This record gives sequence, structure tokens and C-alpha cells, in this order.
Amino acid sequence: MSNTPLKITILGCGNSSGVPSVGNYWGNCDPNEPKNRRTRCSLAVQSKSTTIIIDTGPNFQDQMNAHNITGLDYVLYTHHHSDHINGIDDLRPLYFRGGREEINILTSRESLSELEKRFHYLFTGGNNAEFYPPILKGHAFQPQNYHHVNRLGDIEFIPYEMDHGTCMAVGYRFGDISYSLDMKELSDEALETIKGSKIWIVDGAAYKNPNNAVHADLESLYRYNEIVQAEQVYVSCLSPQMDYRTLQEELPQGFYPAYDGLSFVV
Repeated sequence: MSNTPLKITILGCGNSSGVPSVGNYWGNCDPNEPKNRRTRCSLAVQSKSTTIIIDTGPNFQDQMNAHNITGLDYVLYTHHHSDHINGIDDLRPLYFRGGREEINILTSRESLSELEKRFHYLFTGGNNAEFYPPILKGHAFQPQNYHHVNRLGDIEFIPYEMDHGTCMAVGYRFGDISYSLDMKELSDEALETIKGSKIWIVDGAAYKNPNNAVHADLESLYRYNEIVQAEQVYVSCLSPQMDYRTLQEELPQGFYPAYDGLSFVV
């Protein structure tokens, strides 16, 4: 892969409810710890000339504004669950300010099909084409795209499939950083793609419950990293039951709780 310098920012690291969840519910999280305030999962990947956003959840507008990201070039989606897509309408202002060029989105065939059904007006336009033109151009990953280097602008990445229980999700590797949200299990092929990453941002929403149907628990992450051998593992998709300081004390060496705004330069 290329040596293009990248800034990678965790825009959100919360589970589907966020923290606090609706009703100002903090669960086990200390409201006085700023790193416990979590928006839904999203990632920004930026070079000097290209900006990629992974997932546009319900907090997308606030996340972009909080980090002063004024535009984007591409959107990658991990999967089609609501907490990862329901801010998609906020791509519209970026379309109009970007010269009315359709925004390219990339994801799995399954997720693209769901997006095109649920948000059909963004792909085909509304009843008034002047006010509601199509703003998105969808692209589905083909079998040959997975586990091989792809390129968007000057950013190279490797997509890989992950089992999320109710659907297959897509993970992404950018140089020495891999992003694995959301997932329950990883195949040998996915692990081989991630292997050797120095930094791994990974779903640990099941926390201490190995019977969770759609998310990995911490013990699974420990086993997986025996193969991946990442120097730094950031546990993400954190629920109200996962207090930041408590996690810091519980996690073994090399494992850390993620937080909104955490960034890396690679």
C-alpha cells in the first residue's frame, strides 16, 4: 500500500443507543467523565486531498461540525443498520455546496440494496428534480475488491467481510490501521487481511457477554489479537454499561477504550 500520510479520526465510538442514550440514561458510565459521552460509530480518513467518511449515523451532522470537516469525497459504509446510516440525508447540503456532483458511496451488495430501498429518493431524485435531485451514486464491492488494495483519490484501503450476526458487514484497513465495526466473528481470511496492523479499532460491544448474537466480547478480541498482533487495540462500539475509566483498569496491556475525537496520523 502507498505511503500517503493519513489522519484518521474516530468521530463516534458509541453503540446503537449512544451514551447517554435517550432519556439521559448513562448506565454504568460516569456522567462527569467527558470520554463517556459517545456518539454513534463513524470514522474520518483524510489525506491532503481526499476525505473519506465511514458511516453516516444519526450524529453525522454534529460529528462533521465538531471536527470542522467541511466536505467529503467518498462515503464507505460498514453495513445498513440504522445507527450507521440514518444521518445519510445530511449528505444533501454537501452535494449542493460541492457543485452538484453526485457523492460516491461504496459498500456491500446487500447494504447498497437496502440503502437504495430505504433512501430511494437520494439515488433517483424526488418529485421536483430541481429541489430534490439524485445526490448519491452507489457502488457495490465485487468479490475481487475484498482482501485486495482499492484506491479512492490518493487513499488506498483493503475491505474485508465480517459476520455481524444478522448481516455481513465490511471492515477496512488503511495502511497500519484496521477498522472492524460492527462484527461478531472474524473469518480466517479477514484475520489474515488485518494481521500486522499496528493499530486496530474493533467492536467490543458485547463486553463480558460471549452469548451476544451480533457483537464480539472482550475475550474474543484478546484471542483474535493473538493472530493480528496489533500493538494498540482500541475497543469501540461502547455501550452505557462500559465506563471509560473502568475499562481502562480492566483491559490488559495494549488494549484501550476508544473515545470520540481520538485521532491518529499514519
